[in-house]
This record gives sequence, structure tokens and C-alpha cells, in this order.
Amino acid sequence: MNLTLRRSTAVAVVLLAPLLSSCGFDRPTDRVYNPGVGVNDRSGTVDVLGAVVVASGDGSGTVVATFVNNDPNRADALTRIAGSGQDAGVSVSLGSPVDIEPGGSAQISQDTAVTAKGAGIKEGAFVELTFAFRRGQSVTMQVPVVARRGDYADVPTGSASPSESPSPTS
Repeated sequence: MNLTLRRSTAVAVVLLAPLLSSCGFDRPTDRVYNPGVGVNDRSGTVDVLGAVVVASGDGSGTVVATFVNNDPNRADALTRIAGSGQDAGVSVSLGSPVDIEPGGSAQISQDTAVTAKGAGIKEGAFVELTFAFRRGQSVTMQVPVVARRGDYADVPTGSASPSESPSPTS
């Protein structure tokens, strides 16, 4: 093997080594990932997971989400959901607070219908919602609006207006 070929090979190895060695860092399998349509926020004491609005097609829908209390000693509760930012006109009726036990979880779904109304609630859109909790945390998220089919086919979409709810908190 001649000297020029050896030098070229050595230079190529030195230049390519950093590129080839970086392939294994920060792979998607090393990060938390929940496959699904909903959005997640894990920034506070209470995680908001799988949040979506299931649309009824007429500017209203049902908010679906799971809440996980990461504090093993103190309970919390979801006390309010409201439209915010460009979607401040979206009103959400949460009949009563949703209690979340210490280290536990709670869901809002078809059993606890939380109705949202507003012009931004259209299939395929995102609506900005703020979830507020009793212990002071609030989380603002861009929540996808999905069609009432597939996994969401059985979710009832609210037809009552927030003013007809027992205790609106919007």
C-alpha cells in the first residue's frame, strides 16, 4: 500500500469518527414517548397526559385527558379548564373539581363529560387550553381537536351549553 493512500485513509478515519460515533446519542427510544393523538405536559407536580378535544362538528366537543399526581403525600384537584390566548373565547364546563389522590391518577372522559364550546373547536385544529389545579399549578397546552371515530367513537360530545352545567368554571 502506498504512502498517499495510507494518509488519505487516516485522514478520512479522523474526519468521520465524530460523525459515526454520534449515531447512538439521544435516540427516540431513550425518551418518554406515548404513541397517540393527545398531547402531554410533564412540567409540574401534576402531569397532563393524552389531552384531546373530541369534536361534535358544531363548535363543541368533550375534553378528554388523564392527570397524574407525582406528589406521593398531597392530594390535588383539577379545578378549572379555560380557553386561553387566541382561544380565550372557548368556554369549558367542569361540573365539579376532579380529585387526584397523592401518587394517583384521574381521568376526564365519557364518565365525567367536560364540555367545550367555541369557534376554534373544529376537527383537525388545535385549541389552546389552560388546566388549573387546586395547589396553584396551571398548564397551558395546544390541544388537538379530533373526530368522534376510532378510539374516540364512544366519547359523548356535549350538547349542553356551559351555562346549563351545574357549576361552570370557565
